[in-house]
Amino acid sequence: MDALLTDAIAAARLARGIHLYYQEKGFAVDTKSGPTDLVTHADKETEIAIKDYLLSRYPDHAFLGEEGGQEREAEYRWIVDPIDGTVNFAHRFPFYAVSIALEVRGELELGVVLDSSRDELFWARRGQGAFLNGRPIEVSRTDQLIGSLLATGFPYDVKKDRENLIYFERVLEKGLTVRRPGAAALDLCYVAAGRLDGFWEVKLKPWDVAGALVVLREAGAVVTGLEGEEYQLGNRYIVASNGLIHEELLATIRGRG
Repeated sequence: MDALLTDAIAAARLARGIHLYYQEKGFAVDTKSGPTDLVTHADKETEIAIKDYLLSRYPDHAFLGEEGGQEREAEYRWIVDPIDGTVNFAHRFPFYAVSIALEVRGELELGVVLDSSRDELFWARRGQGAFLNGRPIEVSRTDQLIGSLLATGFPYDVKKDRENLIYFERVLEKGLTVRRPGAAALDLCYVAAGRLDGFWEVKLKPWDVAGALVVLREAGAVVTGLEGEEYQLGNRYIVASNGLIHEELLATIRGRG
């Protein structure tokens, strides 16, 4: 795993170089599913660069990327979001990241999330702890929902799928403080680092969360679905917290608190 982690970090730094290049030189913006679901040339070029880098070293591995989808089936699978927070990236709002995870026989083994603007590197290996720029991180010790700092996000088709607006209103009605930065991988890593106390969202894809999920778990976070069941990639709901506020957060979101 040491070599695999080293290569994942190298691929993330390669991606950051592409991000910074396009931020300086400019880029074209297109849409996918709707006017707020953006994609840039930087997204596509970054994913190709990561895939070429990793598969040149591990040609028997599978690859799942946001832009290109699944490539082959194998026991080892890389899961990649080339730019998590593309809307932020497109508007030069400095909160976006590259996310890379390695799944081995269905188990997430390592995760790397690199904040390109701040050059903050979050990484973790299963059973080895979580780190930010080489220093160990852990979740916060906030033990009450009141006074916590939370974050969430909304789907691109929020007009059609208003479910999280209902949850958001319930949380706000409790007088809680919520942020909506717009890059789930970084939001989740911020929970891992104790900068946020909790996060929830609906309809995230595997590439949105895979890299951060390893970091979260290794930092001591609790990550579940809406009913408290263990979170699995592809679940409709994700709720992550420091653990101490988890049950109260779940109850609030569900309207039972």
